[in-house]
Amino acid sequence: MNQNEVPSPCPTGLTTPKALSSSFGDANCMEQLLVHCANAIETNDVTLAQQILWVLNNIALSDGDSNQRLASSFLRALTIRAAKTGSCKMLEAMMGEESHSHLAIGTHKFSVIELANFVDLTPWHRFGFTAANTAILEACEGFSVIHIVDLSLTHCMQIPTLIDAIASRHEVPPLIKLTVAGDNRRDIPPVLDLSYDELGAKLVNFARSRNVIMEFRVVHSSYTDGFASLIEHLKVQHLFYASEVGASEALVINCHMMLHYIPDETLTHDMDTNSYVYDYGYHSSTLSLRSLFLKELRSLDPTIVILVDEDADLTSKNLVCRLRSAFNYLWIPYDTMDTFLPRGSKQRQWYEADICWKIENVIAHEGLQRVERVEPKSMWEQRMRSANYHGVPISEDSVSEVKAMLDEHAAGWGLKKEDEHIVLTWKGHNVVFASAWLPA
Repeated sequence: MNQNEVPSPCPTGLTTPKALSSSFGDANCMEQLLVHCANAIETNDVTLAQQILWVLNNIALSDGDSNQRLASSFLRALTIRAAKTGSCKMLEAMMGEESHSHLAIGTHKFSVIELANFVDLTPWHRFGFTAANTAILEACEGFSVIHIVDLSLTHCMQIPTLIDAIASRHEVPPLIKLTVAGDNRRDIPPVLDLSYDELGAKLVNFARSRNVIMEFRVVHSSYTDGFASLIEHLKVQHLFYASEVGASEALVINCHMMLHYIPDETLTHDMDTNSYVYDYGYHSSTLSLRSLFLKELRSLDPTIVILVDEDADLTSKNLVCRLRSAFNYLWIPYDTMDTFLPRGSKQRQWYEADICWKIENVIAHEGLQRVERVEPKSMWEQRMRSANYHGVPISEDSVSEVKAMLDEHAAGWGLKKEDEHIVLTWKGHNVVFASAWLPA
């Protein structure tokens, strides 16, 4: 099939939005239209791009069913890409005023209570929280101090449940030291409406209410340079506590959907520069900052490393490959939303705005601006083993806890084991993996 030819399963000759919606509503057909649109934009084929965008603008309804809302977000991202690159300059005018609804999506700033409720809506994050907390408790048994380095997309929302578990498990709870990487420039959703210092004060007060002593520290560090400042801070701390006689401190590295924002090999090669190395002290042309970060963590001899992330591949340099991968992964949150959030609800609006942000970043941006570089579980396993870690099985107690949590949600969610690790599924499709690692 010629790449400029609209695929045969999508009927032609339909002129009304209602007819278009019913005939083009199939997800496979929408994916093909989006792929052809992306090709047309990349090759600056204005006529074809206009034709396909006209169809998409009529069928990809932002308030329609899950397939239509998914396609609407990709349409928005493609329009933004065309505007950014200067290709197909007639597109926005051709699409008409109605299309502007696709571009009017903002990111909500959550209060702590709103974010906690938001995270609890689905197992997307709770899955990793539950699996990680049990693994952390098991690994840190017998330590008088537990130092948790929390690299989390959800602003420490996992920590209160961990504090509760520690308080109920110990008659005299260990001292908890919590270190987070604070980046004032971070605009990755979900966005919190208070500073990390304010968040830390709330967490310390919560711990005190559970008779747990907690120390909170913010290290100003960013994913853009592989958390270089955080690594240096941890090295200093490691040397200090290694010199302390009788020190009994567990070091927990809790990575929850944040490591895929560290630059990977595709970005390093695209930029053709060595500037990413910064403070690590050595450079290897075969290692990305992502792999360097894991190796530097290994030098700290952590008690346990928890790695939780989305199980997809959004790293391709090719736009169409990324579009296909994203489309065949990000239908899942849209599909799940129809099971628990009514149309018009604020929570659904916030939830979909976050997914729209992700789709826009994957499709509309390149280079340093494209930070959504999710890798599949198999690639992270390879990185961890190369950095001299070995995987440890998620315990049966942890699996039982996760299954009990899933029972609180829709019937489509499931759990399966892959090697030592566990995977959250929706209708049989991999969503998020949770893994635990020890220094080899």
